[in-house]
Formats: sequence, structure tokens, C-alpha cells
Amino acid sequence: MGSSAPLLLFFLLSWSRPLQGQQHHLVEYMERRLAALEERLAQCQDQSSRHAAELRDFKNKMLPLLEVAEKEREALRTEADTIAGRVDRLEREVDYLETQNPALPCVELDEKVTAGPGAKGKGRRNEKYDMVTDCGYTISQVRSMKILKRFGGPAGLWTKDPLGPTEKIYVLDGTQNDTAFVFPRLRDFTLAIAARKASRIRVPFPWVGTGQLVYGGFLYYARRPPGGPGGGSELENTLQLIKFHLGNRTVVDSSVFPAERLIPPYGLTADTYIDLAADEEGLWAIYATQEDDRHMCLAKLDPQTLDTEQQWDTPCPRENAEAAFVICGTLYVVYNTRPASRARIQCSFDASGTLTPERAALSYFPRRYGAHASLRYNPRERQLYAWDDGYQIVYKIEMRKKEEEV
Repeated sequence: MGSSAPLLLFFLLSWSRPLQGQQHHLVEYMERRLAALEERLAQCQDQSSRHAAELRDFKNKMLPLLEVAEKEREALRTEADTIAGRVDRLEREVDYLETQNPALPCVELDEKVTAGPGAKGKGRRNEKYDMVTDCGYTISQVRSMKILKRFGGPAGLWTKDPLGPTEKIYVLDGTQNDTAFVFPRLRDFTLAIAARKASRIRVPFPWVGTGQLVYGGFLYYARRPPGGPGGGSELENTLQLIKFHLGNRTVVDSSVFPAERLIPPYGLTADTYIDLAADEEGLWAIYATQEDDRHMCLAKLDPQTLDTEQQWDTPCPRENAEAAFVICGTLYVVYNTRPASRARIQCSFDASGTLTPERAALSYFPRRYGAHASLRYNPRERQLYAWDDGYQIVYKIEMRKKEEEV
């Protein structure tokens, strides 16, 4: 037992020598790694200090520039507010001048207007219209407007049925299309996802222009028959009126419009050949022919049979006209310029002869510079539904008795 102790001590001492060597190498490795990390940290610190100095220099350079830009922005804002105030004052002054000096009526006494009806054209008698209602009102002014939304292309039509449900909205987009949108109520139409809320009605023949009309549950529109305007046949420059039942979606009647060599009645709306309108008296058609290519014509239609009851040659020029509508048997023509400016009612024609051009209030539309592709009067609401370069607008109308002086 005593002789084994020195052997154990010798064994332990001989085993510890390689461990001491390994520990020494490990310590050296760790020292080298720590030295490398310290060097990298020193480099990062130097770079951070340099970047901080550069950022301070950039900030010192930008602060004066930002102060100058802020001063210039405030100056521009002040100048813009000043210009806006001047424009507002100018528009008020223009409105005042327009009320004091209304637009001159476009009355031109042409031989064809005063000499009686021409030889052609069914029902062109130019006789006074006998009112079937006691409606005796005329426009005093277009009082206000409300832009509801933008839907569809630059030309189209939106309206309500003056004899049908009060809430339904009908939208007919484009000048040559066959699908109408029907919205349950105005609120659904104004939504951002309006198209999803609409039902679609497809007509068997595409319409022409923006002269369509919804009246009494029917869609009335002009169709270009084979050989119609641009067709190059015996039906050249003729159109067919279609009466389409919106409930059962069938054509219930049709008739070739009894006027030859049709041309657009509005000089600024070249796609519309017949513009259908409704008022307190019923159904009307606004059109023009090459027989008198300077003025537009008016016709009273039977909504049941599409027969033309009476026709008139009006003194209202086609030049610079963009749209028209009828109220209480009086045609009101809206004029504009190209490029578009403020629209104005500058010509009126009363088929009954009660309202003379001198007593007609010829006024400007509210402040908006645009071009009306269509105007639809709703006699139940006494409002105009307008399509202005894709925007749907409602105009409120102020009325007065026809016998009252302006």
C-alpha cells in the first residue's frame, strides 16, 4: 500500500502536463479573438462617430433650407387664399351682372319659321298647342346644384321615372349601348361600389346618342335601323323610336320618326339625333332636319302609340346648343362653348304661345364649367338630372307663373 502512492502521484503529474498545454493554447486563442473583437468595436465606434458628425453637418445645412421652404409655402398659401378670395368676389360680381343683364334671347325670325309649315313632314302645322293640364309655370332661375358622383364615360344619361317609383334610378352610359343600370334608390347609386347594387336591363337594339327617356314604366329611345343615319340607303338620316317595357323587358311598340334627313339638334352634342323629353304635358321630341339646318324642331308625341301629334319649327339655333328640356309645354335650350364654359339657357319656345321670348327668364347655370351631355326634367320633383363629363348632377329649379314679368 505504501509503495503504490508514489506511483499514483507520478501518474497524475504525467497526465496533467498535456492538459496544461491545451489550456495554454485555448487561452491564447481566446485572447486573439478578443483582440479582434476589440479592433472591430473600435472601427464601428469610429464609423459611428464619423456618421454622427456627417448627420450633424447635414442637419445644420438643411435647417436653413427648411425654414426658407416653410416661409415660401406660407407665402404661396397666403397668395392662393388671396387669389381664391378675388375669384370668389369676381364670380359674385359676374352673378350680379348676369342678374342685372341677362343673356340675350336667341330669337331669329326666319322665313321658314314665320311662313308656316313646310311641304314635308307629318304634322308640321306650327299651330298653337292646346294645354291638357293647368300647368302655367316657367323657369325663374336654376337655383342650385349638387354633384352626386362620377359614374361611366363622358356622355350618358341618368334619370328617374316621373310616373313610376319615386326612388329608382336609371343610368344609361354611353351613346351606343344596349345595357341600362337600375338602382333601387339614390343612396345605392352614390356608393363607391354602386355597380354591385344595380340590376342590369339589356335592350334588344342599341340606343343612339343620349336622348333616351324613362316614362311610365317604359324606356323610350331612338334606334338606328339598317340604313339609318350613315347607312347609305333609302332610310338615310331616319331613326326608329322604340318603346321598351322595363317590367317584362319586351319591345311593345316601334315607329319610324316622321322626319326626313335628320341631323343632330345640338351643335355641341353630335351623337344625339332625337332627344326625348317629358314634362307635365307628356312626351316630346327635340330634333332637327337638313330642311332648316340652323334651327331645331319640337314635336309632341303620343306615349301610347308613338304617333306624332304636332310639330313646330322653333327659333332656337342649333349652333353652340348642348342640351334642352321641356317644362309646361315650353322648350328651353341650353348653350355653351367649346372648350366648355358656364352653361346658360338662352332660348325658349312655348308651343302654346303663352310665354313670349321677352318674358322668358334666360339665366345661367350655377358656378360650374362643364358640358352637359344630357338634361332630364322631372316634373314631380321640379329638378334637372344632368350628365356632365361623367359627373351626375342634380339642379334645383325655381319657378314662376308665365304671366309674371321677369
